[in-house]
Amino acid sequence: MSNSLSLHHITRPSNTITNETPVLFMFHGYGSNEEDLFSFASELPEDIFVISVQAPYQLPPYGYAWYAIEFDANGAKWSDDNQARASRDLMANFITEACEYYNLTKDNVTLLGFSQGTILSYAVALSYPEKVKNVIALSGYINKDILQEDYQSLDHKNLNFYVSHGTVDQVLPIEWARDSKKVLDALNINYVFEEYPVGHGVAPQNFYSFKNWLANKI
Repeated sequence: MSNSLSLHHITRPSNTITNETPVLFMFHGYGSNEEDLFSFASELPEDIFVISVQAPYQLPPYGYAWYAIEFDANGAKWSDDNQARASRDLMANFITEACEYYNLTKDNVTLLGFSQGTILSYAVALSYPEKVKNVIALSGYINKDILQEDYQSLDHKNLNFYVSHGTVDQVLPIEWARDSKKVLDALNINYVFEEYPVGHGVAPQNFYSFKNWLANKI
């Protein structure tokens, strides 16, 4: 663990570290923390350096968020897109910072997100495609309002996405994830899309599927 970098995080070092060591960044969901997705780390390939990152905004008593989610007087949900864009850039800068600090390659970066962490992983990869190789997008969707304005003109040809979603997700509807496929198709991005008969979570078969996908992409 290092608190000297711009975002608090925990790590699982790879079995060897060279300037070609691949790195996987984990970005948790709303109200969670860096320990959540880190439970996957021990099951991932040992040649990957894993960094699980804590979001910058505190949600007492124990949680954190990448951006605020509020409800108006009518019960409608409202997201703070300004905070989301700020977190997008924090994440992008942290990727570079952490690769330099831990002496890891910048050419083999994977992002693994869940829910709000996935929404931000999409935003980072589509806005700064030169920083990312692979994205594992669990239970999230693409919010075009938090992408760089010129994202459509950028070069996304080296990106690979593994996308999965629960068909009975009551937090983020499956339709939102399906709509995200249209954006990936329009950008000619290589992706795998899978649906599972679960709610807002990751089924065991879902985990083994993205684990195998990752092993073939790093």
